[in-house]
Amino acid sequence: MSANLHNSMKVGIVHFMAYPETMGGDGPTVETIKKIVQDDFFSGIEITSINKPEERKEAAQILQSGGMTVGFGAQPILLRNKGNLNSFDEAERRRAIDLVKAGIDQAYEVNAAKLGFLSGAKPENQQDVALQLLTNSIKEICDYAKSKGDLVLSLETFDDETDKKCLIGSNKLAVEVAKEVRKVDPTFGLMLDLSHLPMQRETSSDALTAARDYINHAHIGNCYIKDPSDPAYGDQHPRFGYPGSEIDVAELAEYLRSLLEIGYIGEGIKNIVAFEVKPVGTEASDIVIAQSKRTLIDAWSLVHSRTGRLVS
Repeated sequence: MSANLHNSMKVGIVHFMAYPETMGGDGPTVETIKKIVQDDFFSGIEITSINKPEERKEAAQILQSGGMTVGFGAQPILLRNKGNLNSFDEAERRRAIDLVKAGIDQAYEVNAAKLGFLSGAKPENQQDVALQLLTNSIKEICDYAKSKGDLVLSLETFDDETDKKCLIGSNKLAVEVAKEVRKVDPTFGLMLDLSHLPMQRETSSDALTAARDYINHAHIGNCYIKDPSDPAYGDQHPRFGYPGSEIDVAELAEYLRSLLEIGYIGEGIKNIVAFEVKPVGTEASDIVIAQSKRTLIDAWSLVHSRTGRLVS
């Protein structure tokens, strides 16, 4: 295994989470994208909708000239608009599909290579019906994406009972959906996020082993699930090592080791591993980003060390 972190993965960052004031499509989007592009630690970035066409055009130019691998997050679009791709109400399901299609249009505008999205809410019953509806929705979305180019789609797995309370959920369940969708789109895959695993009640090894043939994107982050009154509670992606939280250097190292074991990262492999971290309270975005980079370097050193407990 290479000691060089950047020779074993492309390090990315979810821009709209690091700078949450841009998540709705406004705010200092172009300015903050420039900050990330100028930081040579990063070769990947995930952005979401940008409301002003002229800003989309400027962002696309910056990302292209910076040589960035670009992802587009449709998750905020669905969450903000309460879009549910597995709704039992056909009109609601169609509205959610149209929301993702609009995201696909913007993804092509900014020359994104990949688009991520999430399932809708987990119903109290008839989950098998919901799974079929989700699969049908994704197949339609894949057809739309492929009709316009070669954008790769990725279903992100979330918590099913803590915060987002999504249908997907379990990574094994996600694999069932991915198997069906790949019958129409062989490039379709799953996005696994370290910060979601404690809420999914899965270890890094269990989750990544289950999804090994389907994972096409990886996020790294943290979660806090002890006290609902804490501002970081749930799916808020606090910095690594946030007091009382679930993920710090050792846990990140375990996740990286599992990514190595399934072949997602490794010598000469340039798959994306992207930070999804968000400031809490008065924390500054740039400081949280810097702390994240240091945590990744420390975790990679732990994985790589011959004396580290994670090395077999």
